[in-house]
Amino acid sequence: MFILKRQDVEISSVQHPKRDQQIPILQYQGQTFRLISVFNASQEEEAKAFWRDLTDNRGKACVLLEEPERYSVWGKVRLEQLGVDPDAQSDDETTPHFIQACLLLLQAMYIDIEDLLGARQVGLFQKEITAVFQQGRFPQTESPAAINQLLTIDPLASLQIPSWQEHHLNTLLRELHRIGKEHFGNATFTERVMDALQDMSAKDRTQFLGWLKQSPYGKEWL
Repeated sequence: MFILKRQDVEISSVQHPKRDQQIPILQYQGQTFRLISVFNASQEEEAKAFWRDLTDNRGKACVLLEEPERYSVWGKVRLEQLGVDPDAQSDDETTPHFIQACLLLLQAMYIDIEDLLGARQVGLFQKEITAVFQQGRFPQTESPAAINQLLTIDPLASLQIPSWQEHHLNTLLRELHRIGKEHFGNATFTERVMDALQDMSAKDRTQFLGWLKQSPYGKEWL
């Protein structure tokens, strides 16, 4: 649809109907859009390619927002759909499992790089993933200790799952794949990393894989 500047739009948030979360909302010419994914300032081409794929190939009504420090892609949604429409928000009961699954992939990548590439590369990975969290404004990643916890504590046993939304998961999946390809030189790491999902219950894993197939970056992992 459109490439917009910050001054063209109004950005606010609405309360999630079932969870203690605020959902980012962009409004433009009477239309409402929900945040799908965030790119950093150096990823202009990736952001435009993602936006074009959604609009041209998948028939989605989307806008690309250009800001000085980042790019973001937003998908059209009706306000009454938020928290219900699968394109806008995942089911309330399954979303925590999706966050846990993405954390398992994050930790598997961290371990894989450490085991196969060594301390220097895993240190670089920590810096890269910290930048992803900061750029994407991920909740509960404000300190090195918080990020270290995400990298090391079993998300299936922890009672403190971060309150991430679907656009955070999309951003994390995209950036994990990009970082993995840069470190390993190809995408063969995905099969090893996806093995981490075997730690989940069969039901939760099936639900996550179903969501992943429909997500913007699922084809990169499956």
